[in-house]
Amino acid sequence: MDALILSCATGGGHNAAAEAVREAFESQGDKATVMNPYALTSPRRMRRIDRTYVTLAQKAPKGFGLVYRLGALYSRSGLRSPVYYLNHRAALALADYLRDHPADVLICPHLFPAEVATQMKRHGLARPKTIFVATDYTCIPFTEETDCDAYVIPAADLEEEFVRRGVPAERLYPLGIPTRGCFSREMTRAQARRELGLDAEGALYLLSGGSMGAGQLGRTVELLRERSEARLAVICGSNDGLYRELEERYGGQLLLLHTTRRMDLWLRACDVFFTKPGGLSSTEAAVAGVPLVHLPPIPGCETINARYFEARGMSHIFDEGALDALLAQLADPARRQEMAQCQRRGVNARSAQDIRDLAYRLVEEGTE
Repeated sequence: MDALILSCATGGGHNAAAEAVREAFESQGDKATVMNPYALTSPRRMRRIDRTYVTLAQKAPKGFGLVYRLGALYSRSGLRSPVYYLNHRAALALADYLRDHPADVLICPHLFPAEVATQMKRHGLARPKTIFVATDYTCIPFTEETDCDAYVIPAADLEEEFVRRGVPAERLYPLGIPTRGCFSREMTRAQARRELGLDAEGALYLLSGGSMGAGQLGRTVELLRERSEARLAVICGSNDGLYRELEERYGGQLLLLHTTRRMDLWLRACDVFFTKPGGLSSTEAAVAGVPLVHLPPIPGCETINARYFEARGMSHIFDEGALDALLAQLADPARRQEMAQCQRRGVNARSAQDIRDLAYRLVEEGTE
């Protein structure tokens, strides 16, 4: 099997999902390549798209929410989106690439590459079987205008929403959001702290705003330092301004990181994980079985992610006015165990492997 996985860096979750799928293929001896399709046409445009998304999410989250709501309204109009038409050039470039580098399956953990693949099909360009992988707990705008052979969605209880939005029911596969195998590996808190060089004793809260450092981390740090004796570790992502602000204000009183390649260890090492409700980061935490608190989201699909998790007992939504009660709940072993059980029921730790198996079935059906 030769899989081509198409992703974009508009938020780190898409690329993390792509890497999880690549890992699943390669672990079975298959070939898998992760690529941004816009690198085939204009690397400068690719970087501009990524940078614009991150800047808007970091500096103007309300503006991002407005864009999302407008997109949702436009999506319901039944008209083709500008995103669809802007992908024609990338579709031609991808078709050329595939002639020189044939693949058995395309996997798209991002809407934009799914639009590229749709353009290929609509213009009669040869393409292999194509799988769209949703990385949020909702049907995001314009999913319905794509034309993929299969749609992997986070859970069966979301099928009705995707069908209502126009995705054919027979193409839906509720296999979950893919995470790398390290997040489901059995490990004690003491082992994880030892590997990270951390003190074995004492409570540790981990805070993250995803790859872009969003989610009002500065205010959350201030509140937690007032209300708790726990040590705080903060992952700032690409938000250099946040890193400098926290370093200047708190110095060595915090464990500060720009980013980490061992998020699985940090999740295992902490007592509670505070994070913005990205679909991928939330799923990683649930797979790891970590007590989870969702910080104020970037308005849009993250708002829906947070509500989805809280409604199923997999997380709490941060409430500044009830912080003491929240911390007391999270210190209760029975409540922590209850949340871990809800997380095990609510997410599929084998999603990446199941996506690989689905790809094999689709390819085999296509060659019969």
